[in-house]
Amino acid sequence: MKLTSAERKALLALLDQFPHQRIVLLGDLVADEFVHGEIARVSREAPVLILKQREKRIVPGGGANAANNLADLEAEVIPVGVVGDDQSGHELLQYFDNKGVSMRYVVRVHGHVTPTKSRILGGLSHWQRQQIVRIDREPPQPLGRAIRRRLTRKAAELLPTATGLLVSDYGYGTTSAQEIATLRRRKGPRVPMTVDSRFDLLTYSHVTAATPNEPEVEEAFGRKIGTDLDLLHELGRWLLRRMALEALLVTRGRDGMVLFEPRRAPRHIPVFGSDQAVDVTGAGDTVIAAFTLALAAGANPLQAAQLANCAAGLVVMKRGTATVTRQELKEALRNA
Repeated sequence: MKLTSAERKALLALLDQFPHQRIVLLGDLVADEFVHGEIARVSREAPVLILKQREKRIVPGGGANAANNLADLEAEVIPVGVVGDDQSGHELLQYFDNKGVSMRYVVRVHGHVTPTKSRILGGLSHWQRQQIVRIDREPPQPLGRAIRRRLTRKAAELLPTATGLLVSDYGYGTTSAQEIATLRRRKGPRVPMTVDSRFDLLTYSHVTAATPNEPEVEEAFGRKIGTDLDLLHELGRWLLRRMALEALLVTRGRDGMVLFEPRRAPRHIPVFGSDQAVDVTGAGDTVIAAFTLALAAGANPLQAAQLANCAAGLVVMKRGTATVTRQELKEALRNA
């Protein structure tokens, strides 16, 4: 991604506004668990490796990862969501409490299972550990309508003083397009509302922007894009109209991003930095966090996309579920 001196100056000025933003995040709070082990031997019970556990840690994932990115970009973030009364839920609350992020609007539901994605990584001593398997623990059923409405009311209380609303829908029932329609009528005209929806993208409409990845667009339409840019443009324009968006940012991995806006030709943004990612875990959360925060700070969609692209290029060079700091973004932009 190449920048002119004027573009760089404008983006750096936007970064200076990040600490003044107050972002409400309504979404599915997920725990990402990483279990690191060292290969000890082959089991005598079955032809499988035995790992000697060396480390286990839980970090925010899903909507919680987007909140974590917002915090590290120095915005005031207020998560609104649900955790269970289990160990994963407790550790998520403790993580954010240690970070100084208020969890006042997060409901702890008795008997609820906090969505947890456990990644088992193994390797020989002094070797790079590789992911062997992922185990997902999920609620047996989505949250009930009563809890969703309770969370919507909590988010509505916060909107009058918010500068942005980020919706992270991973399909666990924290919110829905119907609830967001209610919030849309409560927010101020200048408050951007962005959506990242894993499975129900087409149900959302009349929000400011959405940031799906290309596989999510393909799944929504049941069509494979691959290298067919004409098809990508067709589906992107159709999605922009169908959802009545001001901007649509489609992420394409090593092929960068494409920004769609009404009455404008699609704009392709090359990947920032290396196209050989180390780990893409949670990169979409970083994208929507940076994109939302930039819009709240006064960026136009292209500037917001450039900042999100830069943030994504940095985070995929880190292992595990990671974040990008405002200082890292500043340094990267100065050297772009």
